[in-house]
This record gives sequence, C-alpha cells and structure tokens, in this order.
Amino acid sequence: MRGLRLAALVGALVLVAAGCNEEEEAAPPPVAWTKVTLAAEPVVLSGHGDQLLIGLRDRGKKVVPRLLLQQADGSQSELKVEPKSPYAFEAIWQSIAYDGRRLLALGGASGGAHSNTRWTVWTGDGKTLTEHPQEFNTFGGQAAGALYSAIVTPTGQALAGSWGSAQTGLDGAIWSPQGSTKWVRQPSVKTPLESVPSLLLSPGFGTAAGNGIVLVGSQVRLAPNVVKQEAAVWRSRDVNQGWSRIALPELGDRSQANVATCTSATTCTISGFVGNKLAIWQLDGDQAQRLPNVPAIEVGDKDKLPPPVSSDGRLYQVVAEGNKVKVVSGRDGSWTVRESTGPAGAVTATALVGKTLYLIAGGSLWKTTLS
Repeated sequence: MRGLRLAALVGALVLVAAGCNEEEEAAPPPVAWTKVTLAAEPVVLSGHGDQLLIGLRDRGKKVVPRLLLQQADGSQSELKVEPKSPYAFEAIWQSIAYDGRRLLALGGASGGAHSNTRWTVWTGDGKTLTEHPQEFNTFGGQAAGALYSAIVTPTGQALAGSWGSAQTGLDGAIWSPQGSTKWVRQPSVKTPLESVPSLLLSPGFGTAAGNGIVLVGSQVRLAPNVVKQEAAVWRSRDVNQGWSRIALPELGDRSQANVATCTSATTCTISGFVGNKLAIWQLDGDQAQRLPNVPAIEVGDKDKLPPPVSSDGRLYQVVAEGNKVKVVSGRDGSWTVRESTGPAGAVTATALVGKTLYLIAGGSLWKTTLS
C-alpha cells in the first residue's frame, strides 16, 4: 500500500514538473529593446541597404519636419530640408521612400477652414530634400480623398492615395511626376482602381514591388441586403501600368489588409486582420495563401500595423495589443509571441537594417538585434 502511495506521489510530481516545463516553453523571454536618443520625435522610417532614414517632427520649431540619415556604423547626418509653401514648414512626414539615390517624401499639415490635410511633396537625394509646391487642385478640392504612400521603383516614382470616383465613392489614385517639380493625378476610370456601385474600393498602403506597385486595403461588396468588407490587393506591372486586382483567400466575415512588404516583383507579405484578429498572407505571383496558425492577437480598424520584415527565413510582425508591444515571429506554420521590455504604446513604423530591427512606438525610436 505504501508502495502504491509512493508511486502515485511520484507520478503527480512528474505531471507537475511537465506542466511547469510547458508553461516555460509557452512564455519565451521578452524582446529587449534599446532606446535611440533623438533630438525630436520620430514619425516615419525608411531603410535601404545598410542605411536608415528617420523622419522627425520637431514641434514648435520654424521648420517642423526634419530628416536624419543613419549609416551602418550608427553615425547620423541631417539632411537639409527646404520647405517652400506655408504648410510645408508645419508638415508632418506621412511616408518616405528611398532607394539609396532618390528620395521622395509626402508630408501633411492640417489647415484651412475645415482643418483638412494640406499635402506637400518633396524630392531629393541623400543630402537635400526640397518641397515642390503644387496647385491646390492637385491634391485638394471637392473630390479630394487622402494620400498615404510615397513610392520609388527602378523605373519611376509615384504617390498613392484616393480620389472621388466618377461612379461612386472613392477610387484608388496614383499621382506621377511631370517634369522635375509637377505632380499629376492619373485617371482610374476603367482600371481595377475604379470603384463601381457594387464594389467600393479602399486601398490604404502602397509599396514598390520590382518595377511595379502593390497597394493593399479593403473592398466593400454591395448587394441587395448584403454588405461585406474584405481584404484586397492591387498590383501594377510597371509603376502605373498594367493594374490587376488579386483575390486573397480565407477572408472570413470581415477583413482588411493593412500593410505589405515586397521582396521582389511577385513576392510580398501582407498583414492585416480577419474578424479583428491578426492575419498574414503570402503573395507569390497571382496566387496568395493565408499563413496558418497565426496567433489570434486583436487588430481592429484603428490599430496601426507596421510592415512585416523577414530575416534568415523567419517572418517578424510587431503589433501592439493594448499598451503592450509584442513581436510575433514564425516559420513553416510555427509561431512565437514575445513580450517587449522598453517600448509601449501605439506601434507606427519598423525598418530592418542588417540584423537590427528599428521600431517607432509611443513616440520614441527603439532598436533590437534579431537572432
């Protein structure tokens, strides 16, 4: 009898130990971030090769937008920023694209009787960034939508946004440079960027994919007694030429694509949500798959998602759940969620430079080394 009791006790201890080991495996160590000291508030990031561009907002200064270029050794130099129009002096960087040679930036500042965003477009190189004032109707007027991405491809540059549709709602819209200083909105009529009465389009993020552009967002299907919002992707063959709309799978009852990172003309990773839970898709050519087993982290309409990054075949997505910054990483359907030490608050931007991942969260810049 005593032997049986002893065996039962040993068995119970083994189960407790096994349970403890499972809990330890389910709670990997947090990601340790180091705060990067800056002279002003960081708002956007753009990485190219071993260089990092840091867009700053210097509140209260005569020229609010500032821009730093950081080299591989960590040294920083400030680019000369040349605003021309009144709103450019107050602009907050919305998007910056850089290919190591050409620099294209989009800024915005609230103004006018209705406090609408007054958009400013800037071009330059690794030393100087100059604003080129545009006519009011270039980005403004009764049909105006919003702008969200500056894009640089090997064959051209573009600004992505939205504009009043000839049929209904807003169309996806692309602005192209005419000469060196003027920007012209290109027609969306009879292209996959045009909204129609049965399908309202709402792209909200753009990035380069080879010579082309990938836009992601959502589309709302309208049918009698049925309204359905679903994640959507649009891709061009060469800047604003050859647009197509690509269907994403497993969209649930309500979904949206928030951001994308493209490593070639045909390969992109897209992050968003399905049913208010984090969702990630892989796009290869015209075929897409939703990655399995992605952790069910809450992501809603108002939540910010920075573009995903990959290193050594492993995918990383930084996301804020509540006030906590979490790093989701995975490969081959196996995922890990790690808490963070240091950053807190809304996550707005990431950039991977070599093995160093940079993050803007809670109005500060942070970095960590991916292992």
